Amino acid sequence: MKSPALEVLAFVMEKVLLISNFKLLPSDEVITASHYNVSIYKRGDLLEVPRTLFVHFGIYLGKDRVAHLMPDILPLLSEDPALLQKVVTNKRLVLGVLAKAASVRVDSVHDFAYGSHILVNHLDRSFPQGALPGEEVARRAEELVGGVEYSLLWNNCEHFVTRCRYGRPASLQTDKFCETVKMIIRDQRSVLVSVLLGMASMMCLGLGPSTTLPSILIPFSLWMAG
Repeated sequence: MKSPALEVLAFVMEKVLLISNFKLLPSDEVITASHYNVSIYKRGDLLEVPRTLFVHFGIYLGKDRVAHLMPDILPLLSEDPALLQKVVTNKRLVLGVLAKAASVRVDSVHDFAYGSHILVNHLDRSFPQGALPGEEVARRAEELVGGVEYSLLWNNCEHFVTRCRYGRPASLQTDKFCETVKMIIRDQRSVLVSVLLGMASMMCLGLGPSTTLPSILIPFSLWMAG
């Protein structure tokens, strides 16, 4: 059985390799090259599109409109509807995450998907209680349109769609992340890994508060938490 710490280390290394070509959203060239047949979607459908490091979700409202929660700094800086309705850029998204600011906005399927392949109602299999009626799902999504607080763990785009479609907010992505963190803490070999990394940083960067304190506190915290 693989060590959870080693599995996470491999995961981090994979993402580091991806980060050299990292894009939160594809380029405009990808967007303009894509076409979506909106006639196959029904009002209240849950739409799902992959990103580089995560999956993005939205609720189809009908007439080529999708409600989705997006981190966005602009609602904190402006109330101009014309500016706010423009497609969220990478800079706006990153600053929104840092400021914990977001909005539930309505975009076209084209702008929502950003050139990605769309899965429809893919989360239904993970919620055995079943989805609410499509009209109820869409109505809930429409009522939530506007500015909201953003939290990567507690209020992201997946929490929004599951609240609308299944009646309770949940995020399988963040649950999996939290379980991985728990496994790392419970596996005491992670203490040894953190000690070795701390010693390596002190050897490479020298002794000092910025290297010594983390090298002591991180292994100690992992040991006590385990």
